[in-house]
Amino acid sequence: MTNYSVSRRLVAILAGDMAGYSRLMEADEEDVLARQKQYRRELIDPAIDRSGGNIVKLTGDGMLVEFPNALDAVRCAMDIQRAMLEREGSTPEDHRIQYRIGVNLGDVLFEEGDIFGDAVNVAARLEGLAKPGSICVSDIVHQLIADRLEERFQDLGTQRIKNISRQVRVWQWSPRRQATFEPAPEVARSQQIKFCLAGDGTQIAYSSVGQGPPILKAPNYLNHLDYEWRSPVWGPIWREFAKHYHFVRFDQRGNGLSDWDVEDISDDAMIDDMAAVADAAALHRFALFGISQGCAFSVRYAVEHPDRVACLILLGGYARGRLKRGSREQQRMFEATCTMIRQGWGSPNPAFRNFFTDSYMPDATPEQTACFDELQRITTNSANAERIWRMIAQLEVSDLARQVQVPAIVLHCRDDRMIPIAEGRRLAALIPNATFVELDGANHALIEGTPAFEQFFAAARPFLDEHSAPPTT
Repeated sequence: MTNYSVSRRLVAILAGDMAGYSRLMEADEEDVLARQKQYRRELIDPAIDRSGGNIVKLTGDGMLVEFPNALDAVRCAMDIQRAMLEREGSTPEDHRIQYRIGVNLGDVLFEEGDIFGDAVNVAARLEGLAKPGSICVSDIVHQLIADRLEERFQDLGTQRIKNISRQVRVWQWSPRRQATFEPAPEVARSQQIKFCLAGDGTQIAYSSVGQGPPILKAPNYLNHLDYEWRSPVWGPIWREFAKHYHFVRFDQRGNGLSDWDVEDISDDAMIDDMAAVADAAALHRFALFGISQGCAFSVRYAVEHPDRVACLILLGGYARGRLKRGSREQQRMFEATCTMIRQGWGSPNPAFRNFFTDSYMPDATPEQTACFDELQRITTNSANAERIWRMIAQLEVSDLARQVQVPAIVLHCRDDRMIPIAEGRRLAALIPNATFVELDGANHALIEGTPAFEQFFAAARPFLDEHSAPPTT
């Protein structure tokens, strides 16, 4: 009988792997292996030794390392990432070796030279969240090291981590100069995030903030209840609503803080999720705000629940998805986009995600562009991004739009690159007595500081003042 020992102790765990390992190996496996061995010998192993770390496990493209404390683990990770940027920074991005690193602190089980436990699992998930060439740390690690390092970490907000029941607040650092996003404003800190169950048992994250007449926001392509408040794209919009209204929004299934591993991603499921959130938030009668495909969901919900909806505010929307417009060009664009999502969503090269950013907001600043790209990366995975994209391409609510019985205002940017203004005009024509407002600019998303931002609220506020339901008691 073999004797072995089992012990527990509090340690910092570093989990690291090579971004795009399979793709790099397929392109030139001998070169990648040679470079990897060189970096292990000259950079990685010496950095771990200097910091008092101990390599517990190696895989083909990654490793698990234990450290006596969080500060040593983070400093080691920073040394590695800085050195890798110096070595690989001039290499073309598609051939560049970049590591992703996650650091967590916790009580770990040591058994037969291996480590186990919740803290190890979280470190591995943090590694998966990290941008190539960067480090992600848990909130407990950040609290311990933030005042002891000159470098500042970017707050990615609360994240839902696979196979971990609780939410984890995540912080990210990169040796590259990053766009800095302002911390969440005071109104965001008063936001309450809660969870409810949809009819099929899917867990949906929703939030409420502000006081006044109630507004429920329908889901658009990708959402993140926490991170969006730090976004220079979405944050200003939510702040404007929260100043005057009781504003409720949620992360649709498959992304954000809601369940990702779900069987059903469909328009039927989205309507069921909207109903579940409205009930959980005790919204009896409310204004419904839709952006992009959220306009189609809003139309359907208003027809199916006429007693709950006071009015509709529809921005940049449509009644029919890309595959329902009878256009070969739209069909080709849809298929090309699906290919880009499938092949490039998880790529270290952000060019694939930048396609969406450039289409959504061509007039954005570099800071807004960087934040929108980051939002896409942390909000969902490529499989769910494609499932949601396929679902919205099939939306068709033209017949339902004719049955809307509540006041509606439809707003659309004149040169919108994502959804042509003709689709917005068509939506307004279908809805009886709808008001149509043309906004200046080419952005699909509202950007603070642009004429469209001011024009939107100048039209939406009087409409809401006239038609919204009284505050929920």
